[in-house]
Amino acid sequence: MKNIRNFCVIAHIDHGKSTLSDRLLEYTKTISERDMKDQALDDMDLERERGITIKSHAIQMNYLHSDGQAYVFNMIDTPGHVDFSYEVSRSIAACEGALLLVDATQGIQAQTISNLYLAIDHNLTIIPILNKIDMESAMIDEVAEQIIDLIGCDKEDIILASGKTGQGVPDIMNAIVERIPEPAGDPDGPLQALIFDSVFNSFRGVIAYYRIMNGTLKKGDKVRFFYTGKVYEADEVGVLKMQLQAQSELSAGNVGYIITGIKVSKEIKVGDTITHVETPCKEAVKGFEDVKPMVFAGIFPLDNDDYEDLRDSLEKLQLNDASLVFEPETSAALGFGFRCGFLGMLHLDIVQERLMREFDQDVITTVPNVTYFVYTKKGEKLVVRTPAELPDPTVVDYIEEPYINAQVITKPEYIGAIMTLCLDKRGILIKQFYLTQDRVELVFDLPLAEIVFDFYDRLKSISRGYASFDYHMKDYRETDVVRLDIRLNSEPVDAMSALVHREKAEAFGRQICKKLKELLPRQQFVIAIQASIGGKIVARETLSAMRKDVTAKCYGGDITRKRKLLEKQKEGKKRMRQFGKVEVPQRAFLEVLKLD
Repeated sequence: MKNIRNFCVIAHIDHGKSTLSDRLLEYTKTISERDMKDQALDDMDLERERGITIKSHAIQMNYLHSDGQAYVFNMIDTPGHVDFSYEVSRSIAACEGALLLVDATQGIQAQTISNLYLAIDHNLTIIPILNKIDMESAMIDEVAEQIIDLIGCDKEDIILASGKTGQGVPDIMNAIVERIPEPAGDPDGPLQALIFDSVFNSFRGVIAYYRIMNGTLKKGDKVRFFYTGKVYEADEVGVLKMQLQAQSELSAGNVGYIITGIKVSKEIKVGDTITHVETPCKEAVKGFEDVKPMVFAGIFPLDNDDYEDLRDSLEKLQLNDASLVFEPETSAALGFGFRCGFLGMLHLDIVQERLMREFDQDVITTVPNVTYFVYTKKGEKLVVRTPAELPDPTVVDYIEEPYINAQVITKPEYIGAIMTLCLDKRGILIKQFYLTQDRVELVFDLPLAEIVFDFYDRLKSISRGYASFDYHMKDYRETDVVRLDIRLNSEPVDAMSALVHREKAEAFGRQICKKLKELLPRQQFVIAIQASIGGKIVARETLSAMRKDVTAKCYGGDITRKRKLLEKQKEGKKRMRQFGKVEVPQRAFLEVLKLD
């Protein structure tokens, strides 16, 4: 055990984690030159296209130190985006140390601080690394001062490195051996292994990744999952190289995988503990808390016959993405589907994309909402996640909405624009603090509902990409929320209903009506597109009918002949409007989510 080192790589998005991980893999010859490619650990097409890490990736490396000792490194490369912070918390629970990367051209950003606090809470040893020092715009001394202020280390503790050129990699290797402690645990005690991730393989069933805290796990052992209480046989155990590598046994301190032939995804839970059936451990490993979704949206299949396939796909996706939660729901317009909880809008976007690519599921997503607490006049407390659940306003005493504590780090020249954006989103400025001369930290209290749609995109555009954003839940506060219904020919379309603050309802309704006017196909009759709050119409657009020139066949004669034909057409259009159904194309549901 004294030659094992478990560590993760944490940083803000785009600070070079995956690139530096590539260099470590090359240096330890874990991956051959022929197989080497950029972002070697990012195995999803989606990660390569967007240039971001979505999933944590665990891998084992062998390293021969200068003192002649052979070491085993278990490394986890983590995502940097705030929407995937749950992945980071799970990785941290399985490690003793963390490489904290800071981009020398951008300095410390919001997610850097957030991930650092996560690591400190778990008593991890932090190795600060200044990355991208080969770039012309690198501010080495300035950013080194920021790191010293943040974690209170000496200047000599900071390793200068470049993920692109490989500079500083030998120093990082030495620091991992010398600074990160060896794993604690008793190889001869009762088995206690924490599951930190899992994947579904269509040939072999569920493959669980774990970190052994105590005991030894051998092939053929009878094991029990603490949380679900299910008993299985370990068909195969092994370590995580670029491909899975089977072993006869793994002992305390190691990271590996187990295949038990589980085919039902519900029977395994990330955060569960694996133990032996004969000599079980007394208690489960205290890993990480359950995920708290921030944003809720309905996901419905295009064809109702695909409902069971969609359920199956979501269960398999949940194995690989433990922060996704879902429950069945029905809608009058869209039929049967699922109410899904996400950590943010990027998470929603990625889940939708993965369902399409990995499981061939074409889905419709409804307008996202957050969770509200509604207090009735009888003193009851209701949890409202969808507009349909909001009770009649006459029985409501007051409504509370979730507030977040948002931390924005930016350059001083963008303070004005960012403050305007946050105050426009009903934000309250809590503090403004200069980290250095050209980096300022703004802390706001913001309603979560306001940042669900487009806040992050707008923040990036007004700051030209120089503002970093991180947030955590704070509390619930009283608010004035109303249900905004969209009606087509007086018929409400429940999939487009939204819970909106009263001040913003009219403007939001007007935007949706305008968008729908562009997107809906024209019919033989006039369509009224309306936004209403209760019985009050707050916005309206009219989609004119396709006209047929019925007087074309009239030539000569009295005007009454033409009028007779026009009156007859008018009657027909009126009847058509009474019985006509307005079909909303799938594109309209998707486009309404992308309001400017």
